[in-house]
Amino acid sequence: MKVRSSVFASFILIFEVVGIALFLRGFFPVPVKSSFSSKSSLSDQPKEPLAGSAPNSSRLPQPLFKRVVIMLVDALREDFVLGPSGRMYMPYTRHLVEKGSSQSFVAKARPPTVTMPRIKALTTGSIPGFIDVVMNLNSPALLEDNLIWQAKTAGKRIVFYGDDTWVRLFPKHFMEYDGTTSFFVSDYTEVDNNVTRHLDSTLKRDDWDMLILHYLGLDHIGHISGPHSSLIQPKLLEMDDILKKIHSALVSKEAEGSLPYLLVLCGDHGMSETGSHGGSSEPEVNTPLVLISPAFKRKVGMEKPAVVEQVDLTPTLALGLGLPISQNSVGRVIPGVLEETSLRDQLRFLHLNGHQLSCLLKDSVADYEKDPGFEQFRVAEKAHGNWMKLYLEGNTSEVLTNMGKKVLKQYLEALAAMSSALSKQLGKYDMYSMVAGMVFVFQLLLILLLAMPEALSGAASVDLPVLSALLSLPFYLLCLLLASVHVLVCTSAESSCYFCSLSWGLVFAAVAFSSAMFCILVSIATRRLPLGPKIHGKSPLKSGDGEWSLSELDVLLLAGTVGHTLSLAASSFVEEEHQTWYFLLNTLCLVVFQDVCRKYFREQRGPGGDEEPILPSKDCRSSARPAAGIYSERWLALATPPFTLLCCRLLRSLNQTGVQWAHLPDVGHWLNSSEHKLVLSLLSAFCLVLIYLLVQRRCSWVSKVALALGLLGVYSYRAAVGNVLFPWQHAGRTTSKGTVEARFVYVFVLGILFTGTKDLLRSQIITADAKLKSRGLWEIYSGLVLLASLLFRAHNLPVLCCCLLIQTLMAQFIWKRLHYDAAQTTIMHYWFGQAFFYFQGNSNNIGTVDISVGFVGLESYVEAPAIFLTALSTYAGPLLWACHLVCYLSSERDR
Repeated sequence: MKVRSSVFASFILIFEVVGIALFLRGFFPVPVKSSFSSKSSLSDQPKEPLAGSAPNSSRLPQPLFKRVVIMLVDALREDFVLGPSGRMYMPYTRHLVEKGSSQSFVAKARPPTVTMPRIKALTTGSIPGFIDVVMNLNSPALLEDNLIWQAKTAGKRIVFYGDDTWVRLFPKHFMEYDGTTSFFVSDYTEVDNNVTRHLDSTLKRDDWDMLILHYLGLDHIGHISGPHSSLIQPKLLEMDDILKKIHSALVSKEAEGSLPYLLVLCGDHGMSETGSHGGSSEPEVNTPLVLISPAFKRKVGMEKPAVVEQVDLTPTLALGLGLPISQNSVGRVIPGVLEETSLRDQLRFLHLNGHQLSCLLKDSVADYEKDPGFEQFRVAEKAHGNWMKLYLEGNTSEVLTNMGKKVLKQYLEALAAMSSALSKQLGKYDMYSMVAGMVFVFQLLLILLLAMPEALSGAASVDLPVLSALLSLPFYLLCLLLASVHVLVCTSAESSCYFCSLSWGLVFAAVAFSSAMFCILVSIATRRLPLGPKIHGKSPLKSGDGEWSLSELDVLLLAGTVGHTLSLAASSFVEEEHQTWYFLLNTLCLVVFQDVCRKYFREQRGPGGDEEPILPSKDCRSSARPAAGIYSERWLALATPPFTLLCCRLLRSLNQTGVQWAHLPDVGHWLNSSEHKLVLSLLSAFCLVLIYLLVQRRCSWVSKVALALGLLGVYSYRAAVGNVLFPWQHAGRTTSKGTVEARFVYVFVLGILFTGTKDLLRSQIITADAKLKSRGLWEIYSGLVLLASLLFRAHNLPVLCCCLLIQTLMAQFIWKRLHYDAAQTTIMHYWFGQAFFYFQGNSNNIGTVDISVGFVGLESYVEAPAIFLTALSTYAGPLLWACHLVCYLSSERDR
């Protein structure tokens, strides 16, 4: 059955998407949620346990707090408050932690450590999934049961100032609010002033019950200059003064006989050593949680803070305010908050929390009765009933107290076990759906690979043996085998599988499709084997003389690409993927060096030992070239692979990446320190000059002038934001956002891109001039280089410089002189592009994405350009190598 190449490609693309979607459905687990569509209410609360025949009491303990102020400082790391630098950064807060009426904890945030998922975790008590990273850009209203909804339903008056993500998540929930955009990271002053300006008037009023403040300035500073910036301390001192103002106002309004207030200082996530967040490193997940209230005992000294989960704050605040716990909360109440209440109230609070967790466990786990946490809770509940019976009988002996403490311990152990079991539900992958998706994907990829020679031939069609595959005996045997496997997996699976929940019609279609693809794959592979029938009189894997046509370089490129793909099946190889690319790139350089040596020192000598003309050209005029030029080309070609190796080794030291060694100091940290600003300035100036010399060679004179002025604007921008210095500048000069300088560069980028596009269109429409087309492509490429140099941080300019230098040397002395074909050159570009992605300091951790570049030259948050600039900066390495490949292949069309 012959089909056109376009139809074949569309078919492969559609079913690849289906296979990937099935894999992702199994890879991203469905969050743990209650099956009840309604939200929790006070009438749904369980009755107090009581042994015997007496009726149970539905008594609920009195709320612990009258007013709650939540001061959430975005990206507040645990060591900023509770670490050794806490006394210097936040002295008043640290004084309250050490000697005030407070409770302090290290709250662990679950990845992804991004603002919107963390807000959902704090308000619902659930653990959001990684899909919420995408939703973080445009947060929809939160319909799930949450603390804010419960407070509003109970008549609590809520006031909010800060990150407008809250306003989008909780529309119509706040009595008064003022939202500020969280994405314009260049602003770290006004974004906090817009919150603080409301404080004086709000703290004087008595018409609110809950005040939520979300400060963004610290997070923005982290994105701009990292956690060790000189801007960090002033910002933290500002936060400390705000907390002091709030605390003083609450103390002054404290009335005798009324319920106490609660002041909460917390962070939604931490900050990595590079200033970003999103991953699972210790600085990103460890946040401080400081609870300040006269309800707590006054401390006498600094105590080691206990470790809690960030979601534990949700049930703690709910019970403290007399509200029902959110249905989907996996958190457990923080015991320290309950220490000053009566033993009966403590047991009742823990019982309410345990009942909510047990209900969620019933909805989430099929055999919940066998869960150790559920069994412990039932035992604790029964013991609680016995304790209540003795308590109501008026027993006041020490035995009753000891029994109550034992029940308390049982409750705490049961809560910990159930919370852990529910949290682990998110780590359970649907392996069956993942395997099914992977089988689809790999079958289609292999068919695509084997059919590629036919698809790209002049006939532009592919002969697929569909009918013979469907009528073969192996097809029916495979259908029976896969159907049996499906029944076996679905009847024995402990947890629910998405693939098992599909109708039998869809399952049979998937089984038949997979079986047919396997038979087609075997048939095409047999046809491609050397012993199989030849296509057009020649076996595709053999050369004319019957020998294999794969060289050592071909074997390396194929084995390396396939090996890298297979390595992604292991999480450790994904976390440290950069190591794989560094190894492959080093090996590639050594193999290329071997090819150079073979060409210039072995194959260039004739049978009698006489040296033949080196590098014969197409028109056989190479013999007329000067001998000095030939020898210099030979030695430059020999020096190119070792020089590439040296550049790659130096670039590896510039940015630590991955997971295991990302915390170690690197050259980038050294260059960014304030005492080495002069060194960074000189290095940046040198790199920009070298970038100009490497790029301008193929541009028109107009583009050359624009490129020079643009690179001068790049240095001016870096000087304006305080990264580098001009010779006449003082180190202590006030920095700016560099908006004017960045827009100055954008003008020249657009000018170069316009010139290149104009030449490209002229070559395609007006005149078929290959030289004009090549120049247009190179000018577009130079415009992208100028834009990348603006977006790259100053210490990363050597990465761009080495990228251009290696491209120039490889194109001039390796790919062209060694006559590498288009396939070899393409795969080499792909390898280099992937390696330079990691040389930039990127990794597979979302926390390494530098979102501050999305606001270069912008005075406010504009979504489209911010996303474009961030994506361009992140993938600049692969993009520049892909663009260079297009330009190089277009200029070598005569070969």
